[in-house]
Amino acid sequence: MDRKSPPLGELIEDFVKTLEAQKSPHTVRSYASDLSQFSKATEGELRLDPATMRTYLRKYGPKPTTRARKLASLKAFTKYLRQRGEIEGDPTEHLEAPIRRRLLPKAISQHQAEQLLDQPFVGDAPLRDKAVLELAYSAGLRAAEIVSVSLSEFDFNEMSLHVTGKGNKERVVLFGERCRQAIEDYDKNERIRPVVGDALFTNAKGRPISTRTVQNVIKRWARAAGLPEDVSPHTLRHSFATHLLDGGADLKTVQQLLGHENLSTTQVYTHVSIERLRGAVEKAHPKSKKDV
Repeated sequence: MDRKSPPLGELIEDFVKTLEAQKSPHTVRSYASDLSQFSKATEGELRLDPATMRTYLRKYGPKPTTRARKLASLKAFTKYLRQRGEIEGDPTEHLEAPIRRRLLPKAISQHQAEQLLDQPFVGDAPLRDKAVLELAYSAGLRAAEIVSVSLSEFDFNEMSLHVTGKGNKERVVLFGERCRQAIEDYDKNERIRPVVGDALFTNAKGRPISTRTVQNVIKRWARAAGLPEDVSPHTLRHSFATHLLDGGADLKTVQQLLGHENLSTTQVYTHVSIERLRGAVEKAHPKSKKDV
């Protein structure tokens, strides 16, 4: 094109601003970091030739997962530049994503979930922590969703909750009687009223708890229940989805409850359920056992 493009740094800044209304804060930070590294690699010049981009990916993406994410950042950025009319064609067209081994999500068993939730209270804010655990497992919420949920978003008659998830996407999730009871007990007997807003989960100063607090709560309760050390908020979310499928829920329903944009993201849980079924068959069926 005849006209001169703005500096690379300015283009990246404009691109990141457009992402803020579309993606989660975590994704925006990742894209901004990747493109800042790309700018450093090209010394601030808009060089989008394949050789330059491959050099960048090799240098800053030592692991396949990291390299794949940085390539995704480049693809999103160059798509933005095409839409602006800064470049023509797709300079990333011939860049191949590294092969990534997709790890199955970890999930605890239904028996382990009962161990976690049925144990005696743990910690200095036991009613709050119990409500956090119930909501994480009963509704499959992310840690960030748990800390941002407001009491006014609950409908205790319908046993439902309005959630704003990744990319400001809204959805409705459902929860059970135990979860309702845990939240009401906490609200009535232990909750510190928020100094600002209507956050459900607050600390001793009435401020919303952090995602780190949610992680620590779940790890502390998991340790007390004798569960693996790596149990996390995401573990309970994975367990929620896996146990729904084990119980006969259809994939589209689970997709909606999890807030996944693409069904392919949810389909990984079918593999988890199949592996669990295979394990049960191999353990119990006489024809599945190896001869000894």
